[in-house]
Amino acid sequence: MQTIVSDREFFAFCEANPDLRLERTSRGEIVIVPPAGGESDFECLEIAAEVRAWAMKMRRGAVFGTSAAFLLPDGSALSPDVAWVSKERLAQLSRAQRRQFLQVIPEFIVEVMSPSDRLADARQKMQNWMANGVELGWLIDGDARTVWVYRNGHEPLQVSGAGTLAGEGPLDGFLLPLNDFWDGLTRLVEEGPASE
Repeated sequence: MQTIVSDREFFAFCEANPDLRLERTSRGEIVIVPPAGGESDFECLEIAAEVRAWAMKMRRGAVFGTSAAFLLPDGSALSPDVAWVSKERLAQLSRAQRRQFLQVIPEFIVEVMSPSDRLADARQKMQNWMANGVELGWLIDGDARTVWVYRNGHEPLQVSGAGTLAGEGPLDGFLLPLNDFWDGLTRLVEEGPASE
């Protein structure tokens, strides 16, 4: 017999284990998420910075990173690498609710593959996001220079070697430059210092 961990119990468990990054499946299983590798964490931060710059300009919502957990309708509690949530959805939560795990569905999420990730598991997580109502999601594999674009109600579209990726729907008007992103830390290590 499986015991389902409630939202309150999951929050308390996470507070009691602050050194662990945890998620909860729709079946109530607690999953320890391993830390990202240096390259993939750098990629996550690069994407988050681009989405945040767009969000600050548009003033229509907020950007969240890897530490935010979202409580989803199927009972799962997932943390994307990057998420964007509209002001309208955030306004449905009280200030006290916004201080807890967010019981709201992000309109847009990004998951970046780490060396420890298996593609099948990452794709299943993306399917879970979409099944819970996310409108647009990007699964990014920097090593393969590939993005899988997930749109609610559609099959994922594989895009390989693109120089840019255009947002749509909730992210209409956003453009993610990928050429520098594909090079990751290699570009940073090999380029000289900025000229004054």
